[in-house]
Amino acid sequence: MSSATMDELRQWLRRAFTLDTVGQLLGWDEQVNLPAASADQRGEQQAAIAELQHAAAKAPRIGELLTALEGETLSADEAAVVKQARRDFDRATKLPVEFVREKAQQGSRGYHAWAEARAKADFGLYAAVLERNLDLARREAAYLGWAGREYDYMIDKHDPGLSAARIGALFAELKRELVPFAREVVAAARREPAGLAWRGFAVEAQQEFLREVTERLGFDYERGRIDVSLHPFCSGSGDDVRMTTRFKDDEPLDSLFSAIHETGHGLYEQGLTRADFGTALGMAAGMAAHESQSRLWENQVGRSRGFWRFFEPRWRERFPAQTAGVTSEALYRAINAVAPTLIRVDADEVTYNLHIVLRFEIERRLFDGSLAVRDLPAAWNAASAELIGLTPTSDRDGVLQDVHWSDGSFGYFPSYTLGNMMAAQLWYRALAERPALEADFARGEFGWLLQWLRTQVHAQGRRFDALELTQRVTGEELSPRALVRYLRERYG
Repeated sequence: MSSATMDELRQWLRRAFTLDTVGQLLGWDEQVNLPAASADQRGEQQAAIAELQHAAAKAPRIGELLTALEGETLSADEAAVVKQARRDFDRATKLPVEFVREKAQQGSRGYHAWAEARAKADFGLYAAVLERNLDLARREAAYLGWAGREYDYMIDKHDPGLSAARIGALFAELKRELVPFAREVVAAARREPAGLAWRGFAVEAQQEFLREVTERLGFDYERGRIDVSLHPFCSGSGDDVRMTTRFKDDEPLDSLFSAIHETGHGLYEQGLTRADFGTALGMAAGMAAHESQSRLWENQVGRSRGFWRFFEPRWRERFPAQTAGVTSEALYRAINAVAPTLIRVDADEVTYNLHIVLRFEIERRLFDGSLAVRDLPAAWNAASAELIGLTPTSDRDGVLQDVHWSDGSFGYFPSYTLGNMMAAQLWYRALAERPALEADFARGEFGWLLQWLRTQVHAQGRRFDALELTQRVTGEELSPRALVRYLRERYG
């Protein structure tokens, strides 16, 4: 094989990747800094960058290089690069540039429409945007040969190799175990004394504490930052990771665990091989793998006793008055309290996955035509009552709570629960190799776990999809069994 041919392909892929990071930076700024009256211009900017990135991704020279390389004998790594590059190139060449511009501009408009509708708790202000986003998703799937399988396309876009049928089977198995267990744990929790009532946690002190936590976990602030947004997220690349959280002076744990969650994403991005950015060797295996990292750091690590043995004294130092009279056991129980909530991002570990099952089942109905957008709030409320045991009293706490659909990110929600499954399997594999992990955490040492994840997950890039990666690292196929075991051990 000609190394010059592969080197040239990498250069072309790097250019398309770099333009994509510019679009991500504009999206970050839109949710963090953008003046309210500047939304229209930002939409035009996003459309212009999307057009440039699209042109770079479908450059004819990439096709010529791929054709040449596909006729050569390649190493496993080279074959992975070519396979992913072919997938991306074929996708780019099948999407008309006018469609790419329209979708990028609509994504920007959609975010602002969602933010206004959420603030006013009025789904009617958002319905037309959602209708158009669904239409764009269906058109995109048709362009790429997925007509009639639009929801499978959206899932495959986020998690290659997965489908609605495969996820449905996994979720059905999970529901059989989780629904009765969740009801049992919730009923027991309701017999416990009332939880802690937090008040007066100064935002500045919260910021200082979560900065200390995320740095200790291993996040490199020379290649990233954390800011404030309406909905926490992480974007960018390993050389420039942009994370956000949100703060309330009476909900200090919300900002902290949101930050730890996004740090898990950031650590994954910073663990990808920098020299391979833009190729399969330098990109995440998919969103299920990405969520496995964020959920593992947030839950298995961040809610563990070992973690709080180390960080509790530091937390009390910053908030002496607010934590006076609160025992260590009461704090640990508050961190791991189980109580149904309408809001997904506030949900405890036991009930969280029920929120994802709700969204997955609704998305399937939206795409198969059995649920109209106008009927979405009622359907959401009914599903919430059935699965979670709570009925939203406003659209803000129901169908408008998540940002994902505003830019057409359908098929993303299942990744959270798939990530939880993968995280549990990774956790038990790591414990088998290092049983003293909790003791590490109690000393403030998180480096062994981070390095293990860097080797087993991050450094693998997209050589394997999430299903194959899970099998290779844990020795077992992806399933809910480890997740159910973990939840029973911690909460049962």
